[in-house]
Amino acid sequence: MDMNYFVKTHGLGNEYIVLDKENINFTLTQKAIQRICNVNFGIGSDGILLKVQSNKANFGLRIFNPDGSEAEKSGNGLRIFCKYIYDYALTNNKVFSVETKGGIVEANIIETSNKKAKLISVDMGKAIFNSKEIPTNFISNEVIGEKLEADDKQYEINCVSIGNPHCVILKRELKMSSIFENVPN
Repeated sequence: MDMNYFVKTHGLGNEYIVLDKENINFTLTQKAIQRICNVNFGIGSDGILLKVQSNKANFGLRIFNPDGSEAEKSGNGLRIFCKYIYDYALTNNKVFSVETKGGIVEANIIETSNKKAKLISVDMGKAIFNSKEIPTNFISNEVIGEKLEADDKQYEINCVSIGNPHCVILKRELKMSSIFENVPN
């Protein structure tokens, strides 16, 4: 496996490897993705962002999870990909479109510094709360305040999809002073 060129970066804690399909000389199989994303035996990452051709948008993007499965969208992944596109001068436009498995996303480079993207927004689309469309196995139309048990603990959850499903657990706000109260000197 020869990777002539790749970029590894992060967006809000998600680490991704960005590859251009035209610059790799191997097939990106499930096994290859798992090996590349492995933190002990590969480069290590939360997934791979693969630049591909698109007939519908300015750029095409395939998003792979570390297990080799393909995701429809990722907000952090899209912002990383758009920074890559802009920073490596694949476009000079500050507004451009990206085709993903989950649809076409409009990207906007809001702020730059030294010809590098500093602040990026992506239109992930409309938030979906319908249980069947997310999808979930809950009977209710919307998963808001539902109970879920995991590891003998019960959580109150809310589910939403913005091109990719999310299970949200709201927690009470911690004050910084309470975090350090029991820290030994």
